[in-house]
Amino acid sequence: MIVIQNVGVSSPARIKAPRLNRIKWGVLLGLMVLIYGSHAPLITLTKVDGRVPFSASSCVLMIELVKLFISLLSLLLAGGTSALLGPPDLLTVAPYAVPAALYALNNNLVVLMQAYMDPSSFQILSNLKIASTALLYSLCLRKRLRPVQWLGLGLLVAAGVSHSYNTLDLVDPEGAEAEESSRLHITAWGLFLVFVYCCVSGLAAVYTERVLKSQRLPLSLQNFYLYVFGVSINGLSSFSSSTSDKSFLEGFSGKVWVIVAGQAANGLLMSVVLKHGSGITRLFVIASSMLVNALLSWAVLGLQLSTSFLLPVSLIGLAAYLYYR
Repeated sequence: MIVIQNVGVSSPARIKAPRLNRIKWGVLLGLMVLIYGSHAPLITLTKVDGRVPFSASSCVLMIELVKLFISLLSLLLAGGTSALLGPPDLLTVAPYAVPAALYALNNNLVVLMQAYMDPSSFQILSNLKIASTALLYSLCLRKRLRPVQWLGLGLLVAAGVSHSYNTLDLVDPEGAEAEESSRLHITAWGLFLVFVYCCVSGLAAVYTERVLKSQRLPLSLQNFYLYVFGVSINGLSSFSSSTSDKSFLEGFSGKVWVIVAGQAANGLLMSVVLKHGSGITRLFVIASSMLVNALLSWAVLGLQLSTSFLLPVSLIGLAAYLYYR
């Protein structure tokens, strides 16, 4: 590492560094919003005769394998393989099993819920993660949020409620019967799964942030530990629940591989956010992805947007201003 001594406060290097960091964070968060927002529409596009043709557990396991491979590759490129030569400290490694189990449950829930609701309803209702994560963030991590920040988070929830109400007009009544797959729908079982999903998601994010920040280890090594457990847990789940004659990769089309690549990238990027940022930043990513989901549902699935769509857009922008000002 090259260190330049005696650089003044007004040094161009010091002036450019914060600006460059802001650009990097902007690109990272923008990419995450795009991946989050496109997930549900992509799953819908993979359906054949109204059903998902691939095994959900196989897809989740493949995502974990890709994340593990990339983490190991990053560790090798950084020269951190010495940490893997000896037996790992159990007290250091064991905490990573908890978020791996929680994420494994949530990843399977994401695919399972598509059978009980349309993609827009899933994306809208999953914003209840804002409330569950914010409460757990404040209680478990003992982070005191200012009243104006709570107001900002409340506006995020309001944006989800507003968008949920507006989507009642997304379907053209004249074409509802012809476009059955594009109709908004949700069942009671779907609502229950959303509740479980939001609670588990908030707990997983808060616990992972605590573990990543409490241990002074390279992020690539922490990811490696996390995804070793992820592959193990999802592997057991996949092979124990395999009761059909389908092969492991049966039904994996090009769209499915796009989902695998996107979710693997999203998991790795989320580690960066939780390590160097906060779980609240994750909430703004999730809320913003709701808008991307609606736009993609309009462009790809044929759902119609109204001018009231601008209300949740404005609420999310105001929420970000109030929280980060």
